[in-house]
Amino acid sequence: MALWRFGRGWPEPVLKSYLKALAHSPVNFKVQPEAMTAENGWTIDGSQAHMGTERHGPPTDNGLFMRAKQAIINYDFSDPHVVVGHFDPRVPLQGRPMLLEIKVLGLHFLGAVRVQQTRDESNDHETVFGFRYDTLRGHIESGVEWFLLTKNHQTGEVSFRIEAHWRMGHFPNWWSRFGFKILGEHYRAYWRRRAAARLIRLAHQPVEKAVATPGHLAHRGDSTPQRTEPVADGA
Repeated sequence: MALWRFGRGWPEPVLKSYLKALAHSPVNFKVQPEAMTAENGWTIDGSQAHMGTERHGPPTDNGLFMRAKQAIINYDFSDPHVVVGHFDPRVPLQGRPMLLEIKVLGLHFLGAVRVQQTRDESNDHETVFGFRYDTLRGHIESGVEWFLLTKNHQTGEVSFRIEAHWRMGHFPNWWSRFGFKILGEHYRAYWRRRAAARLIRLAHQPVEKAVATPGHLAHRGDSTPQRTEPVADGA
């Protein structure tokens, strides 16, 4: 069942208990992502943004691509006025469960996702990094979403793409479902625009803070975008 509150979110001990319970939580859809097509009734949307350019060739250490890559891993790009990502930064990205706190007109909905697939590959022409998370049981949406960062080795251009395949999921009551039908696309489009703008800013600045206080969850994004330091896998 979808969790929701009005006016405030959830304290960290509660979020930790919810995250722990996600270990074996199933996805809330029954088809393979390849079958999530418009012909089968799925909504497909997303965005493409130019991040900037760096010197030709593979990504450089602490260059634009690598700074954006770490911001994606830490979910720093999310606008907290719409979505806050709660997760344990010590858990490796592949398979990482996350709680997404979705905010709409004072309402807070808590939905679970899992990073189901990652891409980290390079060839003579380009380098690609990103991940896909899948919605889990109880989420108000159903489907998958990709976040992909690409560098063209020939031009040096770095770009960021979001692609989602989704349907409406589980809502706690009829009026929240109706409200999502009216406002959902507006908030989704706004969040995508803000995510791209925030990631561009993050990719042009140094690390400013730790992703989380030791022993605590990460609660990403900040009101003012801040690029956070990495946490070693399994640390």
